[in-house]
Amino acid sequence: MSKLTLERIVNHTDTFWGRFFNWTVQTLIMSSIICLSLETIPELQEHKKLFVVLEKSLAVMFILEYFLRIYVDNERLKFIFSFYGLVDLVSILPSIATFGILDLRFLRAFRFLRAIRIFKLARYSVAMDRLKSAVLEVKNEMIVFFVLTLIVLYIAAAGIYFFENAAQPEQFKSIFHSLWWAVATLTTVGYGDVYPVTVGGRIFTFLILIAGIGVFSVPSALLASAFSKKIND
Repeated sequence: MSKLTLERIVNHTDTFWGRFFNWTVQTLIMSSIICLSLETIPELQEHKKLFVVLEKSLAVMFILEYFLRIYVDNERLKFIFSFYGLVDLVSILPSIATFGILDLRFLRAFRFLRAIRIFKLARYSVAMDRLKSAVLEVKNEMIVFFVLTLIVLYIAAAGIYFFENAAQPEQFKSIFHSLWWAVATLTTVGYGDVYPVTVGGRIFTFLILIAGIGVFSVPSALLASAFSKKIND
């Protein structure tokens, strides 16, 4: 089979085999996610060997798919470092580890990367293409607000440290320790494990919450506007 034919199968859905290839990959992705979820159920631990066999079988398919996409792409480096290329690579790293190629099995959390495979489904969604275009359209503004968010986080951590350190030296040991409070507060999660007890700290927290609403709402509005524009185009 020629490289051109393979490229049409892998990257196009205007042929029977192209659609078949896409549906096969999507089925494998969903099967992998289901297996990853089922193997965490305590009652199914006795079937661990079965899950290992299934994972290795799926791993072979994803590894072959990854290298097949590299082979048929004329701009291979561009594909490798693209969003989908990186998702494909990251999602097969735990699979490579299961074959003993990488000695990373001692990192249990490393297996979480298998869940990244769900992002591979975005490749087959028109809506995700629109979202990608929308993000690219407002990327400069998003970068500005990302930097602004980091600045506000630092100001919040520094401010609460100076207000609360004397009253709660264990909770607010330093500005770096205070960053946890800043993140939890600005994202309005508010776990309640760390909170201000002084009057100045509470007033400062109120001001930071007001600032946080503006900082976090503007990027959302920009992205929503760009996405809406892409839908209407």
